[in-house]
Amino acid sequence: MRGDAVRGHLDALLLAVLEAGPLHGYAIITAVQERSGGALELRTGTVYPALNRLERVGLLAGSWQSVGARRRRCYALTDAGRRTLAGERTAWREFTSAIGSVLEPGPAT
Repeated sequence: MRGDAVRGHLDALLLAVLEAGPLHGYAIITAVQERSGGALELRTGTVYPALNRLERVGLLAGSWQSVGARRRRCYALTDAGRRTLAGERTAWREFTSAIGSVLEPGPAT
């Protein structure tokens, strides 16, 4: 899938995979890839700046966790993030319905 197909939807994708619970950056990338059946392969150079931005605007809460000798930044949805995700889902349904109506019109009446 073309990388530009994700443009404009990255925030919603990141928020959606964090809905189930906190994850660190690489786990988020893996979750998007797995949930998309391998169609979406996000780059770290795209994901980490987006996570930092979402944290800065209050949609995510980040915390450092130690795993062995490694420290990882884990991210969790805030209440504002959950509300934003709900809005993104509504907008997505409206968008796909409108595009679907044009690309695959029903029988003429």
